[in-house]
Amino acid sequence: MSFATSIGSVRALVLSLVLFSVGPVLAQQTTTKAKNTKVKTNTPKPTAMPGVSAPQVVLASPVPAPAAAPTGSAAGWVADLGAAQAQAKATNRPILAVFSGSDWCKPCIMYEREVFSQPEFAAYAKDKLVLAHFDFPRQKKNQPTAAQLKLNEAAAAQLNREGDFPLAVLIAPNGQVLAKTGYIIGGPAAFAAYLKTVVPTL
Repeated sequence: MSFATSIGSVRALVLSLVLFSVGPVLAQQTTTKAKNTKVKTNTPKPTAMPGVSAPQVVLASPVPAPAAAPTGSAAGWVADLGAAQAQAKATNRPILAVFSGSDWCKPCIMYEREVFSQPEFAAYAKDKLVLAHFDFPRQKKNQPTAAQLKLNEAAAAQLNREGDFPLAVLIAPNGQVLAKTGYIIGGPAAFAAYLKTVVPTL
């Protein structure tokens, strides 16, 4: 075997090792950052559990709630953080606030399809959670009303200053943020199991 052939073999081996070790990490991209018009993707550590945020107080939304839920909102989900807080206090249930980009964020679309729109999740959440959803679509045809956009921006200013999508925020009835997480693989059962690690009574 010539020296040039052996160098070529070593290069091929090194390249395949690099691709083998990086491939699984690239496959686990789960959270998209949206700031201005640039979109970045974070790759979490494969062994990391979804993070738990430091406690913070959620203030009431300064924008009055619309008379009815916006067109297209799922049954059981509210689109106003202030209304969600009032419901959480009245029922003593935590809030699950979800931030998504329904027409541009692939993990958001997967989250909606695999977890939040499933009947199993609706049945699980019915008597355990107050559900709030804040969507930030980019296509003009999908834009929310001006009033809804203000509600979405007010919720994001309090709970999603970093601009993470998708983002699910679990909030205690007293307004304390208990946890924040991106997309969780495994459907409604895996998501419910994660919530139970944060609040065992869920």
